Amino acid sequence: MKQQIPNNAIRQVLILATIIILGLVLFNQLKSLIPAFLGAYTLYVLLRNGMFVLQGRYKWKKSLAASVLMLLSFLVILLPIFLVVNMLSSKVAFAMQHSQEVLASLKGYIGKLEGQYKINILTDANLNKITSWTGETVPKILGGAFDTLTAIVIMYFILYFMLVEGRKMESNFYDWVPLKDENTLLLRRELNTMVYSNAIGIPLIAILQGIVGLIGYLILGVNEPWFWFVITCITSMLPILGAAIAYVPVGLLFFANGHTTKGIFMLIYGFGVIGTVDNLFRFVILKRIGDVHPLITGFGVIIGVGLFGFIGLIFGPILISLFLVLIKIYANEFNIEKRDHAGPQ
Repeated sequence: MKQQIPNNAIRQVLILATIIILGLVLFNQLKSLIPAFLGAYTLYVLLRNGMFVLQGRYKWKKSLAASVLMLLSFLVILLPIFLVVNMLSSKVAFAMQHSQEVLASLKGYIGKLEGQYKINILTDANLNKITSWTGETVPKILGGAFDTLTAIVIMYFILYFMLVEGRKMESNFYDWVPLKDENTLLLRRELNTMVYSNAIGIPLIAILQGIVGLIGYLILGVNEPWFWFVITCITSMLPILGAAIAYVPVGLLFFANGHTTKGIFMLIYGFGVIGTVDNLFRFVILKRIGDVHPLITGFGVIIGVGLFGFIGLIFGPILISLFLVLIKIYANEFNIEKRDHAGPQ
């Protein structure tokens, strides 16, 4: 006699299949909002305790407490962006007002390079490539700026409901996650720790690396050292090239102005000190804040930026840590025994 599959098991499989299919459809349609959601969750982790204090101790209404905390976080995020935009806009305005002098100086420098190294830089083909590249890049920059603004608006929209419904959301998390209570707590604790350590640690490392760069800029007499300090802080958070985007142009400017010795020292200081000191800061700070291994941070940033854009600086390392935590939870959930690490007798 054939054994029949229980009706309850069939119903469970059908419901799970429906949930997975609908989840994939929703994910495909809403994947462009992932950076906004991740940003909202990051801010929620940072503002969560403040929200509970305002509600519990000072008896603020949920909507008022959430609005005040969102405003404060917006100002903290907005001020550095305003500072950078103000600095860059002044540079762009100066270049536009003195466009003829800038072009003449640039042509003179390129002409010097062509005569010294016997090469042709300002050819018709190269000029056409530059024109084509500019025509393609400017719309991308404008589109990226609009997408970023939209993501910020959506991020704060999501954050408002996260803060207002914070306790209910966390309670549902415990109820819906199909894990043992101890593993659910482990998952939440590890996730929040990684968000907190990266959200605080990465900007702090960038500022410290910028200060190291500023010391070199002041010693070598770089024009407008505070401008290059801000640029160093921002670029140091980018993967692969990092702060080299700042100190290499400074060195080249020294060479262009005939200060060869300063240019050499700038590049040596940049690659030898500015470009390497962030690894020391990363090891010490992230290790102290959240016990994060430097390899997780390094590989996580590369993976995260490719997946999520700028917010991937935070969530890239979290993905790797989450992967490792899930392995630990799997072993705990199914009672997989650890091997005896004792060597042969």
